[in-house]
Amino acid sequence: MKKYSIVIAILLSCFSFAQDKDSTATFKKRVLDATEVDYLISYYKQDGIHSAVSGGMGSEKLTDLASNIVVSMPLNADDVLTVDLGISAYTSASSSNINPFNGSGASGGGGDDDKKVSEPYGTPWLASSGASAEDQLVSINANYSHSSDDRNFIWNTDISFSNEYDYTSIGFGGGIAKLFNEKNTELSLKVNAYLDQWRPIYPTELHEYSKYGSNFLNAGYFAGVTVYDQNGLATSNYLPSKFEPWQTVNRNSYSLSFSFSQILTKKLQVSLFFDVLQQEGMLSTPYHRIYFADKPNYYIGQTQYIPVYETPENIGVYRLADDVERLPGTRFKLPVGIRFNYYVNETFKIRTYYRYYSDDWGIIAHTANIELPFKLSDKFTVYPMYRYYTQTASKYFAPFETHQSTEKYYTSDYDLSKFNSNQYGIGASYVDIFTKAHIWKFGLKNIDFRYNHYSRSDTLTADIASMAFKFIFQ
Repeated sequence: MKKYSIVIAILLSCFSFAQDKDSTATFKKRVLDATEVDYLISYYKQDGIHSAVSGGMGSEKLTDLASNIVVSMPLNADDVLTVDLGISAYTSASSSNINPFNGSGASGGGGDDDKKVSEPYGTPWLASSGASAEDQLVSINANYSHSSDDRNFIWNTDISFSNEYDYTSIGFGGGIAKLFNEKNTELSLKVNAYLDQWRPIYPTELHEYSKYGSNFLNAGYFAGVTVYDQNGLATSNYLPSKFEPWQTVNRNSYSLSFSFSQILTKKLQVSLFFDVLQQEGMLSTPYHRIYFADKPNYYIGQTQYIPVYETPENIGVYRLADDVERLPGTRFKLPVGIRFNYYVNETFKIRTYYRYYSDDWGIIAHTANIELPFKLSDKFTVYPMYRYYTQTASKYFAPFETHQSTEKYYTSDYDLSKFNSNQYGIGASYVDIFTKAHIWKFGLKNIDFRYNHYSRSDTLTADIASMAFKFIFQ
């Protein structure tokens, strides 16, 4: 984070130069009067029983701590530069099972050093000690916007970069907005492109097969390790011959967004929008295992747990994959939505949102959201929230061990299954337009807190809490 502090200090030092340079523009109101700094922090946790890493069953425990610093600087009366720096760190029981094997042998001595075992073991219901159990995501986004003298036309451009252990993304784009009818009507158009690249990580057993071929059980990672069949008998028949490493590691995404906003009355505002999105390249996740119904089962670990493999009672055996998730190399998405915001009185407002979504993978989804801000005083507002979501299953989805090896595309990722979800939340905000509280030269303008609980019909549950602070550089 030290380098982020240096960048922000440089950006803030540029502000005084920008103010001096803009001395001729005093006849019109500035788009942004002073530098604003937003600090956001959030904590997320989830759990479920349908891990895609383990082929559609197993622990989905995950925690994530994320923070962002957003600096918005007026370069002159018309131009604003916004820089968003973010970092998040997560731990995941599911991702840790890319390499699920603890103990000696295949694990190379991982696991509890005080517990000596003669054979490696693992389970989809518990986190392993693999390096993939945790990761960090670092991102930066810069946006430059320019407003016309009458403030009725705005254009912007942006560029972004993010990186984690196995994935890098570079994005760029821009947009225009036009205001009509004394700023009661607004039309906007945005385009974005993201050029991403995987550094594929495969499940351990498939990685070794691709490296050593049909002799992989006698070489490298699995040398000296016993593989068992469904009956708990030692065997050398395991051969995931359908697996081939991905040849394409790029993932490109392109989007075109259109929105229309209209103030209909003094109390009612409506907004319409739609997006057109196209993705191409490696759209599968390379470490999501697949188990075929028409293939025999093979395991590594403690054979007494084979009969209870699909339950949390299994604490010592892991099934070897037949292949990884395979999905088409293109995907077309079309979301269309509408918002209604209604001002009841000075105390109470109603904000509603609906979105329809479809794609060519067979998913159709509906989202409905309502938020009810209630003003307790000039400075404090609370707002309960509710969101409902439902979707159909992708035509490529099937649960654990139900795909056939003759299929071309397959996934057991429950994000692509049929489900519905409910999200309940509460938020509270504090606003001080006079920024009386200060930290050094920064006046505190706003504090916002939100908490949401999420539950999905496939048993996934999650909680997220976030806080945001807005400061004005004075």
